[in-house]
Amino acid sequence: MPQVKQVAQAAKPKNAIVRFISETIAEMKKVTWLSRRETAYLTGLVLLVAIAAGIVLGLFDWSFSKLISLIFGIK
Repeated sequence: MPQVKQVAQAAKPKNAIVRFISETIAEMKKVTWLSRRETAYLTGLVLLVAIAAGIVLGLFDWSFSKLISLIFGIK
């Protein structure tokens, strides 16, 4: 009777998950994290820019709606 060779599986799902997690942890150790002060500063800056953009867009919307109201006589 001929011998049947067992073919090794390419990657078992459990090994793939363990490898993924270990590689993720290794990559996270390479990250240069911001300090608390830098994080607070940049968060404040983002909020400031978002509020300023909202105000500018609100003013554009308000002025265009007034302009349209004047053109078409809508009150």
